[in-house]
Amino acid sequence: MRRPTEILRQMALWFLPAMLAFVSASGFGALLVSGFGYSPLLVFSTLWEGAFGDAYRFSETLLKTVPLVFTGLAVALSFRTGIWNIGAEGQFLAGALIVTVFGVKAANLFAPIFFLLTTIDIFLSGALLGILAGWLREKHGVSEVISTIMLNMIVLQFLGYAVHGPLQEAARTYPQSDRLAEVARLSQLWPGTRLHSGVIIAVLLAIVLWLVLFRLPFGFRLRVIGQNPHAARFAGINVSRHIIAAFALSGGLAAIGGAIEVAGVTGRLYENISPGYGFTGIAVAMLGRLHPLGLLPAAFLFGALESGARALQRNLGLSSVLAEVIQGMTILFVVLFETRWFRELLNKRLNVK
Repeated sequence: MRRPTEILRQMALWFLPAMLAFVSASGFGALLVSGFGYSPLLVFSTLWEGAFGDAYRFSETLLKTVPLVFTGLAVALSFRTGIWNIGAEGQFLAGALIVTVFGVKAANLFAPIFFLLTTIDIFLSGALLGILAGWLREKHGVSEVISTIMLNMIVLQFLGYAVHGPLQEAARTYPQSDRLAEVARLSQLWPGTRLHSGVIIAVLLAIVLWLVLFRLPFGFRLRVIGQNPHAARFAGINVSRHIIAAFALSGGLAAIGGAIEVAGVTGRLYENISPGYGFTGIAVAMLGRLHPLGLLPAAFLFGALESGARALQRNLGLSSVLAEVIQGMTILFVVLFETRWFRELLNKRLNVK
């Protein structure tokens, strides 16, 4: 049995790189705003106020967190399996598209039947995109980085066609769909805010993925493949089958996130419904160290930055791009603090064997 001090050291080894990365990125952001003549203290206090200033702002931060949890889970699952799924953005949009197709025509459907049918179809929309990328990789040697990026563009263009054509609102005024029927909307959690039940679904799915990856044989096989596919084959694991399965699960998770964004927040589909949630999900997964539970606080942090960035524009006239700079620098510092030399230095300092 490990001693409590040993457990604390292991926890520090797990959390410190991410914490140091965020602190370093924040310091870089402080230097940046100082160079433009702004007070770093004023800027960061405005960010805090914009993200947590009252109940409504806090709820908006949670709303920004939810889609990042889903895309982060999708990326974490794929990266754990050793596959570079850059297609969470397209899979997210596919889920948003499918829930709209069913949601605008769902007025007369019984709610449980609607959610059962649509959940399956939503998951399949993202899963099929993932399976296609996995099949191209395993059968034809096509890099999943290239195939998933191209699939992102295909889905994005198809969504644009849909909201300008068959899914455009009846008034034909804007390139957007009609509003979803009430039966297709997620229930409100917090009166006076836009917070919806999707936040509960996000946390539950993070717990489920943790159980799958770290408590079930299937998840163990995925992690073995991610660490050493040759050893996995030697151990009798069907690597190709598991990789395609991981692609499917990853795509399905991202698609559910897109559907929840439409059914919980916007209520209708339009172009640019995602400001890049699929790509930010990569950053979230890395900051959370590819752990389903670890990425929950990482997603919350990024959600707070996005929510607080609005206050920078509104109160200080400072571009919200600063929040994106801090996000990008956080990832650069994560990469730095995950290098072998830093890990070895941290091990020596913490006396971790």
